[in-house]
Amino acid sequence: MVRALVLLLAQLAATPIVPETVETGEHRFVDLGTFECRDITRSTVLQRVCYDRAQQDLIVASNGAYDRYCGVTAETVERLLGAPSMGRFFNQNIKREATAGRYACRVREPFQRG
Repeated sequence: MVRALVLLLAQLAATPIVPETVETGEHRFVDLGTFECRDITRSTVLQRVCYDRAQQDLIVASNGAYDRYCGVTAETVERLLGAPSMGRFFNQNIKREATAGRYACRVREPFQRG
């Protein structure tokens, strides 16, 4: 049993770390290397929230699809994560339809897969 655990840990240590990328609704790939991601278990609307504080980029997984929102302040993300209903907060304060595109992202060059 201990030998199997040691072998498993050795295999994991030898496995290369591959950067995670996601495809957003704009059909662009985003490298999540600079994002802090949290899996969400207490919301029926949101499954994952990833935030890049330096760029103020928010990526949200909802219904299995990722969408990107730009110019979202850290305070807004903290309010989202602490809201009694994360889905309601997101739908009323961040989602494009509710904010008239306030957090729309300017077109950037898509992430190129190496």
